[in-house]
Amino acid sequence: MKMDNLQAWTAAEFEDKLRAMGDRYHIHHPYQVMMREGKSSPAQIQAWVANRYYYQINIPIKDAAIMANCPDREVRRHWVQRILDHDGYAGEEGGIEAWIRLGEAVGLAREVTISQKLVLPGVRFAVDAYVNFARQRPWQEAAAASLTELFAPTIHKSRLDNWPTHYPWIEEEGYNYFRRRLNEAPRDVVHGLRITLGHFNTRELQERALEILQFKLDILWTMLDAMLLAHCPVQIEGWGAYRKMSEGS
Repeated sequence: MKMDNLQAWTAAEFEDKLRAMGDRYHIHHPYQVMMREGKSSPAQIQAWVANRYYYQINIPIKDAAIMANCPDREVRRHWVQRILDHDGYAGEEGGIEAWIRLGEAVGLAREVTISQKLVLPGVRFAVDAYVNFARQRPWQEAAAASLTELFAPTIHKSRLDNWPTHYPWIEEEGYNYFRRRLNEAPRDVVHGLRITLGHFNTRELQERALEILQFKLDILWTMLDAMLLAHCPVQIEGWGAYRKMSEGS
């Protein structure tokens, strides 16, 4: 049956399908599971923070690309808050600074984090692919890719619940980034969902939105693949789970 003969899902059905993709979120990646269960060494935690920094500093660049492609003033007025959240503004240092302080809390010198010298090529390649997607594709598609925020509060809350017990050596101030995102991410989800549910309103477009969200999930998963291979060579027991999740089965 041709796609254009298929009936569009209702908004509720479509949202359910978007949310169901949380089963493929990187919270299930062996590297994240290892951190959550308290099995990571300080060096492995530091490697994650240092590599994830490259993603953090590119978030506002990605969001600026979305705004540059968007002719809708009202959308831009809402979307710009994401840039301010990360870059900061008068009286507010922002999420990037909070991430640098997370690095300090896990034992990374500020200069080391900012230098990006610990960023793996695979991580850099994945993040750059995401930024290029936002630059080159219609702004509605790039906005849909941001909907991995649907699943983010769960992973942030997990870190706040588990890390202080498993990793008492991490300084308390380092957790401020995760606390910030517990409030910011749900707000972003409301706006991102409104755009996605409104624009992707045929079955063909809805299927496209699911493909886009899978692309973003793959970006996050691939970043952790690079870290797993570089920093956890003995964690091969998690490889089966990795293969299953990466294949979407």
